[in-house]
Amino acid sequence: MATVKEKKKESAKKLQHSKERYMFWYENMLLQRRFEEKAGQLYGQQKIRGFCHLYIGQEACSSGTATALTPDDKYITAYRDHGMPLALGTDPKAIMAELYGKETGTTKGKGGSMHIFDKERNFMGGHGIVGAQIPLGAGIAFAEKYNKTGNVCICFFGDGAVRQGAFHEAFNMAMTWKLPVIFVVENNGYAMGTSVKRSSNVTELYTLGEAYDIPSEPVDGMNVEAIHDAVSRAADRARKGEGPTYLEFRTYRYRGHSMSDPQKYRTKEEVEEYKMRDPIEQVKATILENGIATQEDLDAIDARIKESVAESVQFAEESNYPDPKEAYTDVYVQEDYPFIME
Repeated sequence: MATVKEKKKESAKKLQHSKERYMFWYENMLLQRRFEEKAGQLYGQQKIRGFCHLYIGQEACSSGTATALTPDDKYITAYRDHGMPLALGTDPKAIMAELYGKETGTTKGKGGSMHIFDKERNFMGGHGIVGAQIPLGAGIAFAEKYNKTGNVCICFFGDGAVRQGAFHEAFNMAMTWKLPVIFVVENNGYAMGTSVKRSSNVTELYTLGEAYDIPSEPVDGMNVEAIHDAVSRAADRARKGEGPTYLEFRTYRYRGHSMSDPQKYRTKEEVEEYKMRDPIEQVKATILENGIATQEDLDAIDARIKESVAESVQFAEESNYPDPKEAYTDVYVQEDYPFIME
C-alpha cells in the first residue's frame, strides 16, 4: 500500500519541462505582475499619464513565448505592451522611465506606455493603431525569409484587431508567400468594452485562419506550458519553410481595457472565476508540488522582484524629461533631412 507521501508525489503534476524553465516562468510572470501593479498605482497618482493598458492576467502569453523562441527571432505587438519586453529581458528601469516620459526610457520618453521598443532584444515595439502591426509583422517575416536568416517573427494583436482589413490582407499574403510568421490573437474576451460575442458571428477566432489554409488552433492562454508548446510547434513549421501559423490565446485581463475603463460590461464574478486559473498560481503549484522550490524560496523571489520594481520607480523619478529639441530627432533616418522647420 502506498504511503501518504507516495500518494502526494503521484498526485503532483508531472513535469513537462525542466525545473529551470518553471522557475524562469514563475519569476518572469511575477515580475510582470508586480511591475504593472505598481504602474497602476503610479497612474492613479498621476505620475504616469496618457493611456496605460495593463497586461495583468495575461502574463503566460509573453513568458511562454519567450522560452519557445530564440533571441534572434522578432517580436511585435499592440499597445498592451509592457509584458513582452519584460519577458524578453528589457531593463524594468528603462520601461518605467518610458512610462514616466523620461529621456532614459526605452524610446527616450517619446513613446510612453503604448510604444515600448527594444532593438537589442528584437522587440519591434508596441503599436497604437489597432491591427497596424499585423502587416508589419508579415513584413518583418518577409525580410527574414529574404535574408535567409532562419528566424521567425511572432505578431501579437487583440481580438478587436481581427475585424480590420489589414488582418485579412496580411494573412493572405503571408500564406501565399509562406512567410515565417506566427500570428497570435490574445483573445481576452473584450475589444475595449465590447464582448467578442456581440461584435461578430464568428466567436471561435482561430477559425478565421482556416479561410487562408493557415494551420490554426486555440490555446489555453492562462497556461504557460500550453503557450510554450504551441509556439514551439509553430516556430518549427516556420523554420522548415512551411509558412505561417495562427494561434488564438484564450486569455483574460483582470483590469480594464485601460486605466480609465470602469468595466461595467462584465461582472466581478466573471473576473474572479478567471482568477481561479491564474497562470502564476498554476506554475507556483507545480513548483511546490514537485519540490522544485520551497515557499520560502518563492517568497524570497517576490521580495527581490518588489525591490527591483521599487528601484525602477526611483530611477524614473530621478531621470530628466527630454529636451524639447528631441521632438526633431529620430523622425527621419536621414540626419540632414532638409524639410524640418526649426
